[in-house]
Amino acid sequence: MDLEVFLTPGLGDNSYLLRSGQEAVVVDPQRDAWRVLAAAEALRVRIRAVLETHVHNDYVSGAHEIRAASGAELILPARGRYAFAHRPADEGHEVDIGDLRLVALATPGHTPEHLAWLVREAGQPQPRALFSGGSLLVGSAGRTDLLGPEHTDELTRAQYSTINRLAALPEDVRLLPTHGAGSFCVAAMPATRPTSTIRDERRRNLLVRAGDLAGFTAELSGELMAYPAYYAHMAPINRAGPPVLGRLPEPPTLTPDQVQEAHRRGAWIVDGRDRDAFAAAHLPGSLNIELNSGFASYVGWMLPFDTPIALIGPEPEDKSVDEAMTQLARIGWSQVTGWLPGGVPRWRAHGGELATYDVVGVDDLCRAQRRGERPVVLDVRQELEWGWGGVPGSRQVFVADLPGHVGDLPRTEPVWVICSNGHRASIAASLLARAGVTPRLIATGGVGEWRASCRDPRPANA
Repeated sequence: MDLEVFLTPGLGDNSYLLRSGQEAVVVDPQRDAWRVLAAAEALRVRIRAVLETHVHNDYVSGAHEIRAASGAELILPARGRYAFAHRPADEGHEVDIGDLRLVALATPGHTPEHLAWLVREAGQPQPRALFSGGSLLVGSAGRTDLLGPEHTDELTRAQYSTINRLAALPEDVRLLPTHGAGSFCVAAMPATRPTSTIRDERRRNLLVRAGDLAGFTAELSGELMAYPAYYAHMAPINRAGPPVLGRLPEPPTLTPDQVQEAHRRGAWIVDGRDRDAFAAAHLPGSLNIELNSGFASYVGWMLPFDTPIALIGPEPEDKSVDEAMTQLARIGWSQVTGWLPGGVPRWRAHGGELATYDVVGVDDLCRAQRRGERPVVLDVRQELEWGWGGVPGSRQVFVADLPGHVGDLPRTEPVWVICSNGHRASIAASLLARAGVTPRLIATGGVGEWRASCRDPRPANA
């Protein structure tokens, strides 16, 4: 059995290429499946089938990309309500690849139609591996609330039964989940290892070790984070079947005048540069979402889904645009008007207006408070994080909810924006500037650093 794991850090997901002899199967591919196809070509293997564990809520499936390029058969959950040709699979369905046999297990919980795929090797009495999708995860399990509160209780009971069933597999079975650290599809905090074994999960996974349904439910729901708004669009796209791209889309280049016209027509200008560079000079009205591994998640969280956007990227621009387009393709974002080569310097040379705002540190906030000032502090972390402590007197609005609350903030004094490490604060600061509120971005550190060094912000002579 030969296995290659394809990590997608920003979404916290794994895709797999499983090979036996000259045949292969792909499990839960991301839309940028060209990397999987390239690996198969390098190995000189034929991809016979694509297996999906469930209808994905966090990314657009790459199954259609692989079928278009290789002719692979799509073998998908029978209860997934897909609207395109495929082979439906349910409990006991078998797929033979070389000397391997994959057997479907009905494992509802994360979603109602969920399947896991057990890998057996010819002549061996024990299974070798389990593609567990969003059921049993490394140190965790798939959350059960993504389809709405009306389904949560039923799915939680199903997930409890599923986890117990999978934990009863032989302890040497290798656990190969789709969701992992960084995925908003994960319930309790997962381990950072992408794969595991049934043995390790019996020992370490608190959800496996839960003694009853009540304990399982408490552990599963105790640390749920908010999940991106774009999730609502993924399952419908995956059920209908996304358009085949064939390769990474190449957005057109734009002149400064074209950027300005696109903005006038309603396109958002998304600037992927780092927070300090953006604060020092940016196009008025642009949104700062740094081009890190979570770029697309926050684009899909902050903006109306698939609304037109124009990109400004950090250096090197060609690579940054490719990275942005890869991430956006994974979540089905098709409305990229184009990008501005030369970025801010070109805009400035063209005579375009630029905007700025202040970047400060946790120590600056502490000193202001110790001087007896009463700065307006905006904490844009998630609700769960607020329970871990905050800056006393701060206003608490999660960054994704901020567009509906900007009107509640003062325009007569600066608003100091803070999160846990500056990333979400930088998004929020750009939103405030766009709305006419003066931000002071705490770009380095966050609430944890404030609590460690400035828990008592009373004036020194108090």
